[in-house]
Amino acid sequence: MNELEKQLHYPLGDALPAYGSCITVAPGVKWVRMALPFALNHINLWLLRDELDGVQGWSIVDTCIHREEAKAQWEALFANELEGLPVLRVIATHMHPDHIGLAHWLCERWNAPFYISATDFMVATIACSGIDTFSGERTVQFYAQHGLNDAETARKLLERKPYFTTLVPSVPLVYHRLLDGGTLQIGAHAWSLISGYGHAPEHMALYCKALGVLIGGDMMLPRISTNVSVYEQEPEADALTLFLSSIDRFLALPADTLVLPSHGKPFTGLHIRIQQLHEHHRERLAEVLVACSEKPCSASDVLPVLFKRPLDFHQITFALGEAVAHLHALWHGGKLRRQVDADGVYRFLA
Repeated sequence: MNELEKQLHYPLGDALPAYGSCITVAPGVKWVRMALPFALNHINLWLLRDELDGVQGWSIVDTCIHREEAKAQWEALFANELEGLPVLRVIATHMHPDHIGLAHWLCERWNAPFYISATDFMVATIACSGIDTFSGERTVQFYAQHGLNDAETARKLLERKPYFTTLVPSVPLVYHRLLDGGTLQIGAHAWSLISGYGHAPEHMALYCKALGVLIGGDMMLPRISTNVSVYEQEPEADALTLFLSSIDRFLALPADTLVLPSHGKPFTGLHIRIQQLHEHHRERLAEVLVACSEKPCSASDVLPVLFKRPLDFHQITFALGEAVAHLHALWHGGKLRRQVDADGVYRFLA
């Protein structure tokens, strides 16, 4: 446990649910954990006791990526953890593959409605439509503009062209819209909806005052800082500024709120964690500003400034977007200016 983690509290200690089983974390709230084949090797999912149209059952919050192992784990959960009751609805905090990949399968499996924000539903639908999204020629061009313009990077990006649809083959055709400030009645409890930006187009966290529980999704993680990236679909976005203003909205919640994150263990210390994330990004922004004061830098140039460890290609695809996000926060904030060099690469200088 690092020094920052020691400032947080993990009420369940080191307990982790085995794959295919659950741990109850609050009345009517069960914690599910599934494996991911990435460096970030797991995702937390949630079962909420529910009643819909007079029928008793469960709601699922987030789904895991589309893979047979995850389907098998869900089937074990259906057999052993639902108390003989059906799944009544499927809720996605946002449209990233580990959160939405099995939504279509789960909705069909249980004839259950799908709940998500409108923006994330539309982006996921476009990404599943076959349009060149998150991979392909436009992604190659975006990476090249930010300094990763070598043939090997281009080849790897083109080879992973079906990246999103491999993990999310389809999304439900019909959805119920989650709106910021709204309330979703799930069984006996009302859950307030809190939107967040910078990590996903329109991420939705769910807070239950009666239980003192926040399903924070990817907006509030205890051990790692959430990936905040700029993508080719919105190439001049100020994602980091949006993210930092979004997490401040959680300051209105009680300090002892139990936070249920998508990665890592449930924790308390919400306000402390918000402060930690602000400080983390202040330090990274200061380092980037120093680098750009010494010479004009591309996003590729500041990768080793932001990330001190070796990165595999999958990690680089996230890291580059995060590097652009830090440069853009300084650029939009008037601390850097941008220019294009002879190779068409964006470089930022103080």
